[in-house]
Amino acid sequence: MTLVKVCGIRRIEDIEFLNKLLPDYAGFVFCKSKRKVTPNEAGDLIKRLDSRIKKVGVFNDNDFEEVVHTAENLKLDIVQLHGSEDEKYVKNLYRFKIWKTVNVDVSHVSKINIQDEIYDICSWNVEAVLLDSSVKGKSGGTGINFNWNVLKDLDINKKLVLAGGLNSKNIIEAIKIVTPDVVDVSGGVEENEIKSFEKMKNFIQKVRNL
Repeated sequence: MTLVKVCGIRRIEDIEFLNKLLPDYAGFVFCKSKRKVTPNEAGDLIKRLDSRIKKVGVFNDNDFEEVVHTAENLKLDIVQLHGSEDEKYVKNLYRFKIWKTVNVDVSHVSKINIQDEIYDICSWNVEAVLLDSSVKGKSGGTGINFNWNVLKDLDINKKLVLAGGLNSKNIIEAIKIVTPDVVDVSGGVEENEIKSFEKMKNFIQKVRNL
């Protein structure tokens, strides 16, 4: 069964939606983003979060000590690294479960280089590789999906997390092509940049009905 992560949680109302719908993961962004929250804000939200939902902290080239301090204080279940963090950086976070992002340019049509990069990350001490869209150097929060066919026939020994422009209209096709372990949605369940209960519900139901 494909699991669901809803990312960019920043309001008490978002937490209430999550507690009703019970996705598998909730993502809190601690790097530059319109959905960024401070550790204190995230802490207040996490106190209200159903304990069955795992907590993911999203970082992008943050200071190492900041990542460790935030992850420990908030008791994060997953540390998601979205920047240019190298293997040494990841190795020093050995006490945490790590999801490392590989950014796929939306104009990319060849699967060879992307798959090589994914296989390289799989040799690191990570729990999962997360695939996200990038547009002209901008990664994360693009709202645009990349060519999922570049992942066809991919066979890795880590969990695969699919992100980037997912919504209730394309999620079934995405899962059929990529067969990810986890799908990660943010803007695709928003209305005017605010999380929508109905969109979240529709997305989660579609994933779980497959």
